[in-house]
Amino acid sequence: MQKDMRVVVTGIGAITPIGHNVHDYWQALVQGVSGADRITRFDASRYRTQFACELKDYQPTDFFTRKELKKLDRYVQYALLAADESIAGASLQVPELNPGRVGVVWGTGVGGLQSMEGEMRSFIASATHTPQFSPFAVPTMIANMAGGHIAIKHGFTGPNVTTVSACASAANAIIHAAHLIQLGHVDLVISGGSEAPIAPICVGGFNAMRALSERNDSPQTASRPFDRDRDGFVLGEGAGALVLESYAHAQQRGAPIYAELVGSGMTADAYHITAPHPAGLGAQRAMEQALANAGKLPEAVDYINLHGTSTLLGDISEVKAIQQTFLAHAHRLAMSATKSMTGHLLGAAGAIEAVTTVLALQHQCIPPTINHFTADDTFDTQLDFTFNQAQPRPLEVALSNTFGFGGHNTCIAFQRWVD
Repeated sequence: MQKDMRVVVTGIGAITPIGHNVHDYWQALVQGVSGADRITRFDASRYRTQFACELKDYQPTDFFTRKELKKLDRYVQYALLAADESIAGASLQVPELNPGRVGVVWGTGVGGLQSMEGEMRSFIASATHTPQFSPFAVPTMIANMAGGHIAIKHGFTGPNVTTVSACASAANAIIHAAHLIQLGHVDLVISGGSEAPIAPICVGGFNAMRALSERNDSPQTASRPFDRDRDGFVLGEGAGALVLESYAHAQQRGAPIYAELVGSGMTADAYHITAPHPAGLGAQRAMEQALANAGKLPEAVDYINLHGTSTLLGDISEVKAIQQTFLAHAHRLAMSATKSMTGHLLGAAGAIEAVTTVLALQHQCIPPTINHFTADDTFDTQLDFTFNQAQPRPLEVALSNTFGFGGHNTCIAFQRWVD
């Protein structure tokens, strides 16, 4: 068993509410574009929250046949598109690869929720007493199908695993993928996460928890991480994908390298099913683990892509964790919460934000935390949240934080790649 292998990022893909590919996504990020607007997917007029970050101008038939769409929930569609972009960006010649040495590790929080809801609505509306379901009902709704479809499309026969850990799902997938490479089980892994949660059951359920913003009069400014008047998160949808590869394999085939994944941390709060630990202890330990795993001192970190959901308790807990982890250096590093633009992609958040972190290192620029209007006295005024405007800055090491209901905490450390 091989150990201690370097893991590099050789491809990235993104389909988000503010850009359907990596280039467009990054341009919208640095311009501070909000993806929030009124929900068009269903009639949300009776809901306390009537807006979300939907994909704009997305037509499934532009990418898939109607026959294919019978088997593909939206979260799978998004996964396939992001994975394809990452594979193209990695200059992978699939026929030249050893398929048994290529894995897929994917994350999702709710899987085929829209397909499941649609099947139940059809059944309830049916006049027959005999249950009538599509033969594709189960294969479209189960959470592992995104990874399955990616492998089937490209013929990858290595490990195929799906992680489900709420909003930490995709980050856990990326970490697991890196471990598979470091253990020598595979040469490369297509990893990331996808989510399509903008459906009545999800909006209604989160409303019942009072977790979503209800700023219906101003959807574009509703996601306000670290602002005094934040009132909850905004649902988002889409996918992010990374091609992770052993450095030796990437070097052998002359692959482009975007960044190096140098460390990771995973912990549990063991505290509450939805609330984070009030002192941020689990998040703190995840960051400390990532730094130790990377062999980096806290002072080496230049940027953190925050979990930053725009919830009252979550934002406070994360900042406490950062202050305890970095002490005085917390005042010297930069941070930003890109959910202020994309909304919260739930199980896909860790993937799209890992892509964001890699792009920040590549472009030497920190995307902003938009929608900051009123300072919150809870937070140290010397902390740099990159409010409202992107900030060019030399970056060498960056962290991506992702946390989830159930107390799941993840942190991934990336380092800038210099040829």
